[in-house]
Amino acid sequence: MVSNIQKEKADSFLKYHQDKETLVLLNSWDIGSSKLIEACGFKAIATTSMGIAASLGYPDCQVIQLSEMIDAVKGIVNGVKVPVTVDFEAGYGKNLNEIIDSVKKIIETGIVGINIEDSIDLNPVLIDELEFCERISAIRALSDSLGFHLVINARTDSFYTSSASPQEKLSESIKRGNKYREAGADCIFVQPVWDKETISTLVKEINAPVNILSNPANVAGLPPPVRELQDLGVARLSLGSSMLKATLALTKKVADELLENGTYNILLDTLTPLPDTAMAYKMATGEQSRIDKK
Repeated sequence: MVSNIQKEKADSFLKYHQDKETLVLLNSWDIGSSKLIEACGFKAIATTSMGIAASLGYPDCQVIQLSEMIDAVKGIVNGVKVPVTVDFEAGYGKNLNEIIDSVKKIIETGIVGINIEDSIDLNPVLIDELEFCERISAIRALSDSLGFHLVINARTDSFYTSSASPQEKLSESIKRGNKYREAGADCIFVQPVWDKETISTLVKEINAPVNILSNPANVAGLPPPVRELQDLGVARLSLGSSMLKATLALTKKVADELLENGTYNILLDTLTPLPDTAMAYKMATGEQSRIDKK
């Protein structure tokens, strides 16, 4: 049963994709990171599948059990007030019926949107576009039957997995993006792309809001700043797994320095100024928001 609050949050989240201002999402992986991101002023929470999996000791690509993913997402939804959209990878199912059953279960957590991708374990051969369109259409039909608009962010991995030329990847992404839109997707997610010309072409040629990934952990490159992406017409920008990776990288740097040198310089630098560190903790636990600080 979908509550009126869930329906209203879904409607608001959908509208964010239609605003002139780019929807910026700093992806979270647990309740604390989600509360902190919300308290910083972000309008919605988007999870990172890699982040949730890693926080529970799993590698990415649907190794985590669906039940564990659902428990993690349920905690996030209950921990924040803003809309929550979930990185649902390839759908957590081996066939259409299993995928629809999995989507129904994740909807029951109170989420308002999902990412779903057209590659499995980042295999170079993408799922047949007609088969993937069938999945999108079935998810849209499920959403309609429940009386609310689930925001479907359809990710095409042509740039990510294909060994084709840049122009071929671009053409494939545009073709798939438009077909996914016709099948019922609300937004088309293309990654990793970073140069202005490619991003501009995607925005112009795909008849749907376009989501771009900015992930510094990707050595290929970084998209332009948010303001420039907004000028190009990008509807949605997400940071993917980069925040989780940055947190893990910091932990390793502190550990390495402590074991090798017996010093605490990196830790102290990160904790300085101490009042900001205390504020971040309070924001992550829901004790205080940035608005309160002002």
